[in-house]
Amino acid sequence: MIRILRQIFRTGIVTEELPREADAEIRETGSRLEEAIRRRFRGSLTIRQVDAGSCNGCELEIHAINNPIYNCERFGIHFTASPRFADMLLVTGPVSHNMEIALRRTYVATPPPKLVVAVGDCGCNGGVFGESYASLGGVHKVVPVDVFIPGCPPTPTALLQGILKAVEG
Repeated sequence: MIRILRQIFRTGIVTEELPREADAEIRETGSRLEEAIRRRFRGSLTIRQVDAGSCNGCELEIHAINNPIYNCERFGIHFTASPRFADMLLVTGPVSHNMEIALRRTYVATPPPKLVVAVGDCGCNGGVFGESYASLGGVHKVVPVDVFIPGCPPTPTALLQGILKAVEG
């Protein structure tokens, strides 16, 4: 244990800070997002993230918006494990045949008014997987989608802007 702590102290902080332009863009998007969330959801937006068959690239970027650099919680965004508490579904990946029923059930379990955001090229149109024996294609083929966030994977800034677009309606 002491050896690990010494290594941690020796290594120090290795996280890179955002460039000033990106930081300014995040702050601007965040303040608009915070205001929109306050108006529409009375202070906080609860998101249920659903992986419908992705490669996990989009999930890494979704986790990034929740890290200390982007810190989406300062804007009033929280993630939940239950769709029953969610205001928004953030769906990644092309919908695989195995996940179709689970995605439909998650959509039905989410109380209205609900927002659905398709994340990444795969969520938008099936991406490199398209429609095949294993994939139904984009999320819109299974549940209605309010906003599409393209990219492979989309940046954390693009994710926050897409969430803002969905909340502003």
